[in-house]
Amino acid sequence: MTPPRDTIFALASGSLPAGVAVIRLSGPEALSVVTRMVGDLPQPRTAALRTIRGIDGTVLDRGLVIAFPGPNSFTGEDCVELHLHGGKALVAATLSSLAGFNSCRLAEAGEFSRRAFENGKMDLVEVEGLADLLAADTEMQRRLAIEQSSGHLSALYEGWRERLIFCRSMIEAELDFSDEGDIPGAVSDRVWREVEVLIAELNQALAQLKSGEIIRDGFKVVIAGQPNAGKSSLLNALVNRDVAIVTHFAGTTRDILHCEIDLSGYKVHLYDTAGLRDTDEPVEREGIRRALLSIEDADLVLHLVDLATAAEPPAVIKNAHVLTVGTKADLADIDSATIQTLDLVISTSDGSGLSELRSRILTELDARVDVNSLAIPSRLRHAQLLTSACGHLLDAMHGIGLPLEIRAESLRLGSEDLARVTGRIDTETLLGKIFSEFCVGK
Repeated sequence: MTPPRDTIFALASGSLPAGVAVIRLSGPEALSVVTRMVGDLPQPRTAALRTIRGIDGTVLDRGLVIAFPGPNSFTGEDCVELHLHGGKALVAATLSSLAGFNSCRLAEAGEFSRRAFENGKMDLVEVEGLADLLAADTEMQRRLAIEQSSGHLSALYEGWRERLIFCRSMIEAELDFSDEGDIPGAVSDRVWREVEVLIAELNQALAQLKSGEIIRDGFKVVIAGQPNAGKSSLLNALVNRDVAIVTHFAGTTRDILHCEIDLSGYKVHLYDTAGLRDTDEPVEREGIRRALLSIEDADLVLHLVDLATAAEPPAVIKNAHVLTVGTKADLADIDSATIQTLDLVISTSDGSGLSELRSRILTELDARVDVNSLAIPSRLRHAQLLTSACGHLLDAMHGIGLPLEIRAESLRLGSEDLARVTGRIDTETLLGKIFSEFCVGK
């Protein structure tokens, strides 16, 4: 017999003080607890003004009360929201009073969403999309999260799984009823054509994983070059504030400086790195080592070349995506031969070329995020399970000499991988990790 659940509560709105604070309750005692605090509850899903009292009967506040009887609630359980004035002392007193009721306790991080998942109100992909929606900083992150939290990506995964289950059922029918007249003997030939189409669709989704990761996690742009090439000045110019120290001394930047900007709805990570040169100074050498690692890991490298000095040849950049940028254009006479070796020329002093540089970064970003729909995988967990499912389907396709039972088993393993993506089959450890990403109150 399943033990009765606690009724959980938490502040579900933003940091205090605020104009309004929303306290959410969910669980079997939610309605009765709030009834003891406010008297008669309003009609379901209707806001009504009530005097809210503590467990000892003292008046806490006058605010709105909204009841959501289960299963028509966020969690699928009985839920209630208290909309109070957003003072710190008031909210603390209300939470303390709620804790005094039997079977009531403060919710853990993500516990409301976990109950929604366990009660079938959301699947795992939708839960992850909700977490991304809460964390979204840019418009493209919001749009990607909406595709997941609204169920569009889940529908894609579930569609694949249902088609695969149908394929399995056809093969198993051939195995079990091959002597019956109404089961065609070559039905599996049609099945393998469908499996081949499924493999192609899975591979297409996996090919879009990098696009999803860039939208969700951001586009990594590393500013690299020799000392005094203008790296820190460019970082400051792109973010429109003094983040990095700028001096005429070589080697000022030792560690990696990181900033974020919103570029046409995309999150872009900018990294200012140590100047690339040979040095015996141990701290600077460590900075250069870190710079080289960042360059290799970057989605785009801005390789700065100082046009105002006749410096040694530029360092070799180990990355397939590099924009070579001439700097200090206001201090240099640039000949046509030099121009041909550069992608663009800028000056952080007078601002020339900066708009073009932002456009070039956006062009590179758009080329990497070339998708027709944002219903695409964006998490490593999805990619690993889709890759595993695709592998099982390939085993089934290529196992022509194997018994049909073995090939059908490969299809079953593939469908289980797809079920794990949406959480139809899962482990407690994975669930704990996912829901820990949420704040208390969600």
